[in-house]
Amino acid sequence: MDSIIRDISLAPQGMDKINWVKEFMPVLNILNDELSQTKPLAGKNLVVTMHLEAKTAYLALVLKNAGANVTVTGSNPLSTQDDVAAALASQGVKVFAWYNTTAEEYEDFLHKALDTKPDIIVDDGGDLVSLLHGERSEMAGNILGGSEETTTGVLRLRALADSGRLKFPMIAVNDAYCKYLFDNRYGTGQSTWDGIMRTTNLTVTGKTVVVAGYGWCGKGVAMRAKGLGANVIITEIDPIKAIEAVFDGFTVLPMQEAASRGDIFVTLTGCKDVICRRHMEVMKPGALMANAGHFDVEINKEDLAALAKSRRTVRKNIEEFVMADGRKLYLLAEGRLVNLAAGDGHPTEIMDLSFAMQTLAVLHIAGKHAELDKKVYTVTADMDNRIAALKLNAMGFCIDRLTSDQVEYLHKA
Repeated sequence: MDSIIRDISLAPQGMDKINWVKEFMPVLNILNDELSQTKPLAGKNLVVTMHLEAKTAYLALVLKNAGANVTVTGSNPLSTQDDVAAALASQGVKVFAWYNTTAEEYEDFLHKALDTKPDIIVDDGGDLVSLLHGERSEMAGNILGGSEETTTGVLRLRALADSGRLKFPMIAVNDAYCKYLFDNRYGTGQSTWDGIMRTTNLTVTGKTVVVAGYGWCGKGVAMRAKGLGANVIITEIDPIKAIEAVFDGFTVLPMQEAASRGDIFVTLTGCKDVICRRHMEVMKPGALMANAGHFDVEINKEDLAALAKSRRTVRKNIEEFVMADGRKLYLLAEGRLVNLAAGDGHPTEIMDLSFAMQTLAVLHIAGKHAELDKKVYTVTADMDNRIAALKLNAMGFCIDRLTSDQVEYLHKA
């Protein structure tokens, strides 16, 4: 089956993007050099379902250079970049993706990817795993295992595992230190504001920003908002995370109280209806709503549409909803991931860590699958430490090592 993309003539433009990010991904470059020689994935079929932009494309090429037959499809209707998809297809990677897919096209592309009979999967959000436990469950027995990139996807995996229904081993790459400490905090923190500021061309300083959820992603977005000069309010359901936000210097309120104060709202919870009718009814005129959680369910779009007497697109990725009382509320990027739907996603150097970890996870599945049970695995300390050491070295930093006497002292009974 041939790739299904918008326009193969865009490939040179897409390759320029891939070559640019490659310059700033030293850890993945080291792995690429090594794996291109050893070909440990020779003969393996891989399906990668992720946000298809330049950094993801380079990951796919690294896996291809390691010997795998790689198929890529998008994990979000608005995050695929058509020139990057074309570039990948021109390099011998099978691609089923284009920008702004319909719900039907999105699911069809996932099915076409599964038709390539993968041995290993790399998922982002859990849609691929969900199909393999539903409509395409007949294929699950052939899956050696896979890895998951996001918090949302790991939550879905753990639900399957806890109920005894997980059909193959999965590695929670999202839970690796070298992923969530950097990708979720610094990656989401910067890329979310990149998307919001690029889209609106408005200031952040002096505004009140409401951040829903104070997990690692929320911490990053709140930290960057504070650095940009905003007054930051955190909403939470977890008392430990809430008191952490207080100790970090932020105001903590229920969303119902925060709703009337905020100028910009950012949701990062992984749950639905974080912002809904009762909140929208008291928002200030001109309030902006953006989502940086995986699925477009955190801001209730049905409630927003029902409250509006009119709606229109006023700027690319900004929709205006006029309320019955004349207030105008704005939704960015259709409530989808604002950092990818309205931006280029996480900074390249951050994804170097995450995608190097994904590469090691795929190699672990390929080499150790016979020893793995049908459960969710965390990344090993050795894998985490290797990626961190490679990144430090590439950045020109050195750290101390324990002497033999120190090792002995620390391990005394």
